[in-house]
Amino acid sequence: MEFLIVLAALAIVTLFVTRPLWRTADAGSTGGVAPEEMVGGEHESEIDPVSDAVAELEAARDAKYREIRDAELDRRTGKLSEGDYEAIDHALRAEAVEIINALDEARERLPSAN
Repeated sequence: MEFLIVLAALAIVTLFVTRPLWRTADAGSTGGVAPEEMVGGEHESEIDPVSDAVAELEAARDAKYREIRDAELDRRTGKLSEGDYEAIDHALRAEAVEIINALDEARERLPSAN
């Protein structure tokens, strides 16, 4: 009897854990695009590539900020020497500035919401 209870609990946990994988497989039938991202039968990025570029640049900016914070944490915990940290921090901040400048340019190309 205990075996059946454990087996049922294991089956429920397995179904719960694998549920997100089923949703991904369903989105695969539309070419990797979830139905809610479809607009008039086309992928939204095909309609507005500028806003797609802005979203990608925002994601890159956020990732770069995380890298900067990680480097600061590594310095504080002693994983990086002060000299190594300064070199890495300088390079990361320069890359962040480039991303921010590109993001500003992409936002200027967006059509106004008026």
